[in-house]
Amino acid sequence: MTDVVLFHHAQGLTPGVLGFAEELRGAGHTVHAPDLYDGHTFGTLKAGLAHLSEIGVEEILTRGTRAVAELPAAVVFVGFSLGVVSAQKLAQTRPGARGAVLVSACVPTSYFGPWPAGVPARVHAMEADPVFRDEGDAEAARALVDEVPDAELHLYPGEQHNFADSSLSSYDAQAAALLLQRTLAFLDGR
Repeated sequence: MTDVVLFHHAQGLTPGVLGFAEELRGAGHTVHAPDLYDGHTFGTLKAGLAHLSEIGVEEILTRGTRAVAELPAAVVFVGFSLGVVSAQKLAQTRPGARGAVLVSACVPTSYFGPWPAGVPARVHAMEADPVFRDEGDAEAARALVDEVPDAELHLYPGEQHNFADSSLSSYDAQAAALLLQRTLAFLDGR
């Protein structure tokens, strides 16, 4: 099975993120879910983003890199929203990466250098998510798909941002189930 690192969104390592990790483990994968917020979780995206502004994105990236330092090189990186930044950076820069699953976010590949040959990517988001649609993520995802031979963009009906976190009011069970199904199929090929 596959080694996976799952990075949480701006609301922290919530029960819903941990639940998604358990679903992957239940399918036989080894999943690491580092807590980049040192135990803090937030009930709203606004509160989580306020905490992020205190820490800073560079510190989150440093914590993400430190969290995987002792792990095998052959890892699939999964990120939810804010976690995409760490997942994408490591998929692009850490030798041996086996793939990336980017949920509700995508940053331009130029932030971290060229996308490495042979590293597949899957981007998942709700088609009317205002964060994904209006903050540049959708354009970055389309550019990634154009640039990377084994990259796909999956858009789901709806407008929720953190749609795959069962502990949040933004949860969409149908979309989350399809995300899980597609992620498991992706991991089986790694």
